[in-house]
Amino acid sequence: MVLYLSLRAVARAMQTMSRAGPKSTTATRRVRALLASLCALYCVLPQPSWAGRPVRVYEVDVEGRSGPAVQDAMRQALVRATGRRESADDPALASVVADATRYVKNYATGPRGQSQVVFDAAAVEQAITAAGRSIWERERPFTLVVLIPPRNRAAEDAARAELERVAAERGLPISLLPLAVVDSDGNLLAAPAMLQAAQRYGGDEMLVGRSDGAAPDSDWQWTLYTRSANESWNGPLAAGIDHTVDLLAPQQGASLAQAEVETRVRIEGVRGWPTTPRSSGCCRALRACAAPTSPPPTPTASPSM
Repeated sequence: MVLYLSLRAVARAMQTMSRAGPKSTTATRRVRALLASLCALYCVLPQPSWAGRPVRVYEVDVEGRSGPAVQDAMRQALVRATGRRESADDPALASVVADATRYVKNYATGPRGQSQVVFDAAAVEQAITAAGRSIWERERPFTLVVLIPPRNRAAEDAARAELERVAAERGLPISLLPLAVVDSDGNLLAAPAMLQAAQRYGGDEMLVGRSDGAAPDSDWQWTLYTRSANESWNGPLAAGIDHTVDLLAPQQGASLAQAEVETRVRIEGVRGWPTTPRSSGCCRALRACAAPTSPPPTPTASPSM
C-alpha cells in the first residue's frame, strides 16, 4: 500500500529529526503537516490489501563463530537491512562490520539445520541511521515470479535455486509459480490482470521473466508489475531480483526530513470524523499530528556569581 509506506517513511523521518535537537523544529513542523495530510487521506480513501511479508533481516547463516565469519554475516545483514548491495563495502558502515561481534545477540539453528547468527536489530539499525544511511522496512512486498515459457523440471529447479539465493541475500520475499500470464496469442496480460493474479495467490506484485527457448539462460526480459508503476529491463536471472530490490529499497541518505514541503488537503463529502475502528484510530493520530508543536524553551543564562 503506497500510502502506508509513505506514513512509515514520514514517521521514521520525524524520529530522525527528533534526535537532531532544536535546529530541526521548522523541518519537523513541515513533516508533521505532511503526515497530517497523509493521515487525512488514509481516513477517507478505500485501502487496497497490501500486507507484505516480514523478513528475518538479522538472522544470517554463518560458517563458525570466528571474527571474520561474523563480519561476513554482518555484511549480508547490512545489505538486507538497507536493500543496497553497496552496503557490504560502504565506508560509512565499515565500523559496524569491524565491530560485528558487538552486535551479536545469540546464535541459533536455522530451519534447514544450518548455523545462524542473530544480530541485535535495534542496535544495528541505530548504527545504520547514525552513519547517515537509510533502512528498508522489514515488512516487504511478497513478489511472485513467473518465468515464460515454462522450463522443464531440471531447468525450473535450477532457476528457482538461483532466484531464491539472490532474494535471500537481498532480503526480498519471493515465490516462483507457474502462472498463466499470456493470452492465446502469446501476448502478456495487461497490468491489472497481472496484479489480480498476484493477489489471488497472496502476492503484492509480480515479476515476469521472458526468455527465448533457444537463447542462453543469461538473456532474460524482466517486467515488474506493481500498483504504482511497471518497470522493464534485461539481464540474467540474478538481475531480475537485484533490479527489483533496487527499485523497492529506499535511496541511501534519502529522508523526508530534508524536504521542505507545504501541503494543504481539502476533503469533501465527509461529515465529522469517521467512526469506523480503523478511521477512528487514524483520526486520533491526525489530531495529534495537527496539534501545534511548542517551540523549544529558550536557554537562559545563569546569574553570574
